[in-house]
Order: sequence, then C-alpha cells, then structure tokens
Amino acid sequence: MAIGAQIAEEFRSRNFSIYGQWTGVLCMILCFALGIANIFHFHWIILFSVFCLISSFIILFIEVPLLLRICPTSPVFDQFMRRFTTNYMRALIYLVMSVIQWLSLIAYATSLIAAAVFLLLAACFYALAGVRGHEFAGSKTLGGQGVAQMIV
Repeated sequence: MAIGAQIAEEFRSRNFSIYGQWTGVLCMILCFALGIANIFHFHWIILFSVFCLISSFIILFIEVPLLLRICPTSPVFDQFMRRFTTNYMRALIYLVMSVIQWLSLIAYATSLIAAAVFLLLAACFYALAGVRGHEFAGSKTLGGQGVAQMIV
C-alpha cells in the first residue's frame, strides 16, 4: 500500500491518538526549527529555546518508537520513554512541554508561541483519545504496530 493511502486510511479511523501522533510529528519539526531560531536572542529566552530543542528530541523518540530499537540509548532513557505508551501519559508530557513554552511569554513574545499552541493541540488530541476510550494506535508509517518488531 502506498504511504499516502496508508496515512489517509489512518486519518479515516477517527482515532484521536493517530491525530495526536501526527500533530506530535509537526510539533517535533516546529520545536526544532523554533528552538534554533530563538537561540540567538541575547536574553533569558535562550533557556526556553534550548528546552524547545530538547523537546523536539524527546518527541522524536516518543512518536517514532522504531528509533528506540535502532539507536543506542541508555536503559534509563529507555525506561523514561516507556512511560509514554498511553494516551493520558502522552497528553501529560505534551501539556507540560506546552506550559513551559507558554511561560516564555514572561520574557517577551516570540515565535515559541507557535510551538506552545501546537504542543497544546497534541495534548488535547491525546486527552480526547483517552476520554473517548480509544486504544493507543501508533501510525504504521512512523514505526508503530509491528514495524519495530520486523526490524529485530
């Protein structure tokens, strides 16, 4: 099956965890780009941009489980990442990352607000999936549901 058709099929499933996962991928890209863009401020906004960069890598390992199998990581890191296998835990981590980016407004308004908005949107999708009783369903395109097992 073509990747485009596979993605379209996943979105038609109306499972909010799929929406959350794809929004998380968008968040990963945004956090990386905006973290780099804002790191050149000569103000303490640098701390928020560094956290935004760190968030992008955390999201990468949360949303693409295949990477935990193929990248050399420590057992402590693996244990930390395994905590985020349910919709509620993913909603929580995205909410925490969003709140931290919203706190960047204390310094002044930057483009980090976009990261805060999309992180909050991902948290809402995962929370809706949990409330509606949807089982977490990882995207096959991103390495979920059997793809990681094929590698090993």
